[in-house]
Amino acid sequence: MAHALENKHIIVTGGIGGLGQSVVAAFLDAGANVHIPHFDDGVPVWFDLASHDRVHVTNAVDLTDATAVTAYYESLPAPWASIHLAGGFAMADIADTSVDDLKKMFELNVVTCFSCCREAVKAMRKAGGGGRIVNVSARPAVAPVGGMISYLVAKSSVAALTQGLAKELESDGILVNAILPSIIDTPANRKAMLDADHDAWPKPSQLAQTILFLASPANQDA
Repeated sequence: MAHALENKHIIVTGGIGGLGQSVVAAFLDAGANVHIPHFDDGVPVWFDLASHDRVHVTNAVDLTDATAVTAYYESLPAPWASIHLAGGFAMADIADTSVDDLKKMFELNVVTCFSCCREAVKAMRKAGGGGRIVNVSARPAVAPVGGMISYLVAKSSVAALTQGLAKELESDGILVNAILPSIIDTPANRKAMLDADHDAWPKPSQLAQTILFLASPANQDA
């Protein structure tokens, strides 16, 4: 799929994270220009891709702030695809989960995804229609497990948002999909779960290739 996205503009939220770096690299290999909104005021020194001439990082973008999201998308060239990796995770059963905990999971996972989807749709329609949106839900949304109730509810909402938006945008030629990974094999997850079977976890590079296909022109509505 090399150069399938030559000169196209791709937005990747969470592009500096464990999965995000692999996703950004995959899109660069495909010839795309990659735009990354970053929450902090500066890019971490270990994010080597920041120096690439087709990587454009914008600092101090709070994706939980709808006004900031609107301003960010309006500042960019018309996007071909918008990839939403930004989110958060929390482990706790319901007795130890406050309403504020639930709201935080919704804000980090659902609000960020919704706002970015909305602005991506507006930008794609303004450019004449067509494009791709890829969200990240999670396997517990379809195969629930205990002990992560607020995360499960939030990621289930991302899955519902994706399905509803896919139907809504059929006539626009904008395809909307989501991936639903289990625990992703990142250094942070390995450190948090030392005794887990890491070999069974999906690798960032594998997920990046799936996202790349879903965001490419090769992904066609059947």
